Amino acid sequence: MSKKNILLGITGGIAAYKMVHVASNLTKMGYQIDVVMTSSAQQFVSPLTFRSITNRSVHTDLFSESNNNEVKHISLADNTDLVMIGPATANIIGKIANGIADDLLSTIIMAVRSPVIIVPAMNVNMYNNPIVQANIKKIKEYGYQVLKPAVGILACGYEGKGRLPEPDILTEYILMNLKEKDLKDKKILVTAGPTIEKIDPVRYLSNNSSGKMGYALAKQASYRGAKVKLIAGPTNLNPPLGVQFQEIVSARQLYQAVKDSFADYDLLIMTAAVADFTPKEFSNEKIKKNAEDHLILEMKKTNDIIKELASNKKSKQKIIGFAAESDNLFENAEKKLAEKNLDMVVANDIKNNEIFGSDFTEVTILTKDNKIELNRSSKEEIADKILNLV
Repeated sequence: MSKKNILLGITGGIAAYKMVHVASNLTKMGYQIDVVMTSSAQQFVSPLTFRSITNRSVHTDLFSESNNNEVKHISLADNTDLVMIGPATANIIGKIANGIADDLLSTIIMAVRSPVIIVPAMNVNMYNNPIVQANIKKIKEYGYQVLKPAVGILACGYEGKGRLPEPDILTEYILMNLKEKDLKDKKILVTAGPTIEKIDPVRYLSNNSSGKMGYALAKQASYRGAKVKLIAGPTNLNPPLGVQFQEIVSARQLYQAVKDSFADYDLLIMTAAVADFTPKEFSNEKIKKNAEDHLILEMKKTNDIIKELASNKKSKQKIIGFAAESDNLFENAEKKLAEKNLDMVVANDIKNNEIFGSDFTEVTILTKDNKIELNRSSKEEIADKILNLV
């Protein structure tokens, strides 16, 4: 990742300050960032700001001298793996659409061969102008990726579509585009998070699952080109970019959602922490305290989703299960692998590994022929390694 070069093109919009945060995010991740600013962009943010963030020279002039007597716009175009222009004004969109190259940034765009992401940001009436819309349509047809602006209060006082998306979202778009698409044409179904089993209108039974592992798997699979559907119980997480998302609450709802979708997918990754039991009866009224010092709840088993699907899967379909155990980790994981006819089990030791809510974990992966230990890493790194094994 540290060898990837990213070029950020900044044009004259008030949202230029957000690109400082994008540059900061990517620099911290180890990417090499080249910033190209138009003369209008410099009216909103100083080149010194970007230079301080990226520790690299900021490019502003088509005719300034470059190192080693290189032709600046050609060397910058050749040495980048991805370009993002944001905020992209109506002016730069019109230039690109019509092949105008009259400054450093527009000249680079005419010469670049790597992917280009254009992020429009402007007044809502400008954005909706039929000329601007025709130019956006035109550059899409030429193969440029154009993101939709966010909706909200604009700097001009209007409200509507025209805001530059937040820096973290723009950063994720860049990361997604840089990822090798080795899972292209694969369809992956992922479940994540806890289920909630209601007792009465205010009480329920659940567990400590944060959903982070499942979301990480959905994200990495999507970034690697797979068509991904994520079915998740209640969490505090935002669905990853490019992922079809379906929210459920109970184990019963999860069972139905997975059952309805499974036949259309090549791989099911079942990370959801599904309740094994649910109250036998739901009380329509809040259960009140009584003279007794205890409360008895009758419970019934929920559907064993993964076992049922594994017994009916098509020959080419694969299923990965997760086993969170507090004792006899490998014995219980191997039992799950065999009894439920799974292709892989990812085992977590919850006694010695604080996995709930953490961004990090360590796991042991079991297949019918192998056992692989993955040392403590971020859940996104673990997700990538799981997908590599698949």
